[in-house]
Amino acid sequence: MCTYQTETLEVTGSAKGPEGWFRVSEAVVYLDHPQHALAEHTLNVDFRNPALGPATRSAVELEPGAALRLARAIVDALRTAPPGLLPGVDQEALARLGVEVSR
Repeated sequence: MCTYQTETLEVTGSAKGPEGWFRVSEAVVYLDHPQHALAEHTLNVDFRNPALGPATRSAVELEPGAALRLARAIVDALRTAPPGLLPGVDQEALARLGVEVSR
């Protein structure tokens, strides 16, 4: 069953779409039936920039276990960064997040 719960968050970055690289200003995360992946449900992430139009997006459909492994890898990579490399990142919040998604 789909939850229809969608999280939209402001992000800063870049993604590659059919027309090449573009600036990303938001990410949309939701659990739903995939359009392409071979799974019953997937965690879907759309990286987009609404100011550039609806076609400016890069989408990912991940099997839920793969999504969780990716989340852990992201947290691990951020937690092991040398001091001072990640200005503006709340190190205490990052440490708590590492505990919350621990293996």
